[in-house]
Amino acid sequence: MIGSLTRRKRLLSISTLYPNSHTPRFGTFVARSLEGLAARDDWDVTLINPIGIPPLALGRYKPLVAAAVDGMENGVEVHRPRFTLIPNIGARINPGVIGRKILPLVQRLHATEPFDLIDAQFFYPDGPAAAWIAEKLGLPCSIKARGSDITLWGHKHFALDQMLEAAERATSLLAVSKALARDMDRAGMPLNKISVHYTGLDRDRFRPLEHEGLRTMLGNTLNISIPEKKPLFVSVGALIERKGQELAIGALPSIPDAKLLLVGKGPDEKHLRNLAIDLRVDDRVHFLGVLDHDLLPVVLSAADAMVLPSANEGLANAWVEALACGTPIVINDAGGARELVTSPDAGLIVDRNLDALTAGLKEILANPPERAAVAAMADQFSWSSHAEKLAEYYSSLIR
Repeated sequence: MIGSLTRRKRLLSISTLYPNSHTPRFGTFVARSLEGLAARDDWDVTLINPIGIPPLALGRYKPLVAAAVDGMENGVEVHRPRFTLIPNIGARINPGVIGRKILPLVQRLHATEPFDLIDAQFFYPDGPAAAWIAEKLGLPCSIKARGSDITLWGHKHFALDQMLEAAERATSLLAVSKALARDMDRAGMPLNKISVHYTGLDRDRFRPLEHEGLRTMLGNTLNISIPEKKPLFVSVGALIERKGQELAIGALPSIPDAKLLLVGKGPDEKHLRNLAIDLRVDDRVHFLGVLDHDLLPVVLSAADAMVLPSANEGLANAWVEALACGTPIVINDAGGARELVTSPDAGLIVDRNLDALTAGLKEILANPPERAAVAAMADQFSWSSHAEKLAEYYSSLIR
């Protein structure tokens, strides 16, 4: 920390991935990261959270109009300008649309009190927009990769071309795992610019909650039956194909009496519900939707294992949160999995197929690690240490 008479450095962060009043759980890890930095006495943090609204704001877009409001949120000055979004076909032009839309706002804020650094919290579409604006203002720029921005958008030529150009323009790049840094290198980004910055979490909230009747209490809260002595698995993640929840459901017929709690929402929900019916396990699969962060540690602590057989990841927050609650994870070899599962206490890495996943879940049930040992695997993660490392990294980029 530095003395109070020293000028606080000023960060402008650009992120389409950020909570708002309509989607309060969307991008919470970005919010916690920036709030941790803002809580220090050496940084001021301003965030621009562009919100895409189609020309006709109907259906699911209508509530976003009301959510596009500015304010001071947990120490972060948040601006939410709206930009014109063309659903389904506008992805290739979004970086340019966002950049041109927010540039006048950035210039106005910069003229009032100059920024020292511009940062993007997601590589696409945020990164190209941030790199272009930083160049306009003559400021250093950092772009962070989190997983799907590289593994998904990196396979779309129009996005990859823009990301590679942004990577060249940027002063430095961040990745949430060593594995993701290697993916960035393979995609053509300059490896010498990439630093690894792991996620953080609230260790006061995410901790083992162990007491008799925990499952009964949770069941009463969720209005479902959760037996104290039967196998219980939880899967935390958006209900999308690459997260692999269908494999978790598929394992249930081979594990009698096991229940599965699915935390998250997404377009795959109908398919997953139908799959549970087809396998005759629909009475053992419970769709919980998006949970409040105060309830999520209870769900994780109550489970025998957290299962998330993703096709790709950076380093999933859900992995770290589960470990911090003393719950072992059963995952496949995606992203930074091997950087986290460094001991049997953390759980198992299995092949991404039904037989391997089922065997892994049975192994955890047969030989459960001590919860205290599992929780110790997450000791390196906290928002305060995360913010300290982020502050050091940002400071190194300022000329």
